[in-house]
Amino acid sequence: MKIAFFSSRPYMQQAFLEANAAFDFDLTYFDARLEPHTASLGQGFDAVCAFVNDKLNAEVISILARGGVRVIALRCAGYNNVDLEAARLAGMTIVRVPAYSPEAVAEHTVGLMLTLNRHIHKAYQRTRDANFSLDGLVGFNMHGKTAGIIGAGKIGLATLRILHGLGMKLLVHDPVERPEALALGARYVSLEQLFREADVISLHCPLLQDDYHLLNRSTFAQMKDGVMIINTSRGGLVNARDAIEAINNGKVGALGLDVYEEEETLFFADKSNEIVRDDTFHLLSAYPNVILTGHQAFLTREALAAIAHTTLDNLQQLAKGQDCTNKINQ
Repeated sequence: MKIAFFSSRPYMQQAFLEANAAFDFDLTYFDARLEPHTASLGQGFDAVCAFVNDKLNAEVISILARGGVRVIALRCAGYNNVDLEAARLAGMTIVRVPAYSPEAVAEHTVGLMLTLNRHIHKAYQRTRDANFSLDGLVGFNMHGKTAGIIGAGKIGLATLRILHGLGMKLLVHDPVERPEALALGARYVSLEQLFREADVISLHCPLLQDDYHLLNRSTFAQMKDGVMIINTSRGGLVNARDAIEAINNGKVGALGLDVYEEEETLFFADKSNEIVRDDTFHLLSAYPNVILTGHQAFLTREALAAIAHTTLDNLQQLAKGQDCTNKINQ
């Protein structure tokens, strides 16, 4: 099977090179993001492998289909960037990696919490300048505070386990009550109660139509003053302009974002010698109580190895005519 990889980066290529020793597929890597003007690169390939910010709309899918592509292999869990109906009409099969390393994302999530709370990013810069003043670096004990987790799938559960270890009270909003969460002492509550009681809110839900801008001016208003917000899920869950307003009026005391709604033209590339023409991003990055990371929560050796193996295993199952459990129903 010939597979074209889009949005390819060296760390990803190495992981797939090692995993492919057990599969022996023909792999070709493209740095370019998959979008209408690059989709023709997929001509002559059996499958394309895409990532979170690749664009798989009807136009792209049509170009890929005309070029002979029959399978789209997502090396990620989410598929909100795929036009499923267009893929169905084109006769394409879509597979994904529903879970790779929940702990990787959970650990990054809690890392953002601790860094924002204890101002580690500020202290790092100060001590490099021989400034050892502690003014402005006062945090709070995580122990005894209330964490609200929206979405208690594998990543949400991994986050709950860490926060339980820190001695936090746990609130969860999820349509499915999981015994693992209840065993940690978590209470399942409505969104309204979670917003009202949580000191720290962390998002671990997929981006569905009903959840677009889940955090907005109205929902921020329901929260405690000074609440900490963490998003390592999907950028579209948070209305960034409303978040800026909530920071300015003191409703949001700290904001940690590993994802950003307009990230597709920014993240996974070096933009340091370019002018980033995104006023919202510039405003967010200027706040001392905001930390932005470039969609790296998944980025551990273990997660990369799991992503590579599962992606290639999905493709091998399809090549052999087997039923792939990671196929997306269209």
